[in-house]
Amino acid sequence: MKQLPLTKQQLIAAMISLSLGGVAQAALTINGSADNGSSARISRGGADSLSEARNIMYKSKGSAIKKVDTGYGSTNITNTNSFGSSNNSYNSNNTFNTTYRGAFGSSDMIPISTDSRSVAVIDAETGESIYEKDADIARPMASISKVMTAMVVLDAGLDMREEITLDPEDFVGPKRASSRLKSGDRLNRAEMLLMALMKSENPAAKSLARNYPGGYKAFIRAMNRKAQDLGMTTAYFGDPTGLDKRNVASSNDLVKMVRAAGNYDVIRRFSTTKSYDFFVSNYSSGNRTYKANNTSSLVRAGNYPIGISKTGFINEAGRCVVMETRVNNRPAIIVILGANSSATRWGDAKNILNSLATRRTV
Repeated sequence: MKQLPLTKQQLIAAMISLSLGGVAQAALTINGSADNGSSARISRGGADSLSEARNIMYKSKGSAIKKVDTGYGSTNITNTNSFGSSNNSYNSNNTFNTTYRGAFGSSDMIPISTDSRSVAVIDAETGESIYEKDADIARPMASISKVMTAMVVLDAGLDMREEITLDPEDFVGPKRASSRLKSGDRLNRAEMLLMALMKSENPAAKSLARNYPGGYKAFIRAMNRKAQDLGMTTAYFGDPTGLDKRNVASSNDLVKMVRAAGNYDVIRRFSTTKSYDFFVSNYSSGNRTYKANNTSSLVRAGNYPIGISKTGFINEAGRCVVMETRVNNRPAIIVILGANSSATRWGDAKNILNSLATRRTV
């Protein structure tokens, strides 16, 4: 079934619903056919969740606790306002639980070879590493950084309806990067987050950091504090976009980040949205429609069961991608860093996904 683009009203409603856990789970197989027990559970906002979201928007101002089935079992999410905090990431010791069931290392490695510089594939149910290539070496991660940006924004429990205006400083960074956004463009925080995760627009990510409580520098501190809490010992974040070549982490540490992001159904939905038509307001240059597509060709094609996705590229990082999938009823996390071309990145990704589909499971 073809996924229709979100409308602006549905985006806000879905954002509320997802942050409160009222999600509809859809099943996709490796072929995109009906669920036959070897499917990926991917969060989608359905009619019921949108209806619930509208009630929450207009009636509920209190806290709420819901159970969210992320494909790894239920998670408690505590919300502090109508949009919720998504700050479901910490236990009483203020540390994130990134421990897997089982031990790393397995004789049941998937029989593949890859051309990217660093790769990690984890069976997220057993915790076993089922493929590694230089997975403990810190490398530039480019726009994979925006996954951490999204988690920090959601942890803050900010009003997703608040309008944000892009300033000239949002277009200034460590590198020159193309953008179809303009200074003076106005979008709400939910749309900026979708723009950053789906289209990887750097000014959108920069504006989210700039409009964080305490400002931009406080946001960067929060990114690095979150990385420490997740046990990402090789990670460093110098900016929220990934244009800073100092943004580095090992593939194994990025596995921890992706697994943590799986607790945020907003990130699941937004990072795997195929397309969205943004209505952009701008007092100076006039209003316009920005038609955007997901940066992942695999997400756009819809032939593989992908529950979380983020691509990245700068010269120092090469072509990168992180993904979560569920094949043969087993969840897996895939990290690919340092591919020398898009063809190499997607070739390695398809090789891994197809191998997972035929892998024997106990």
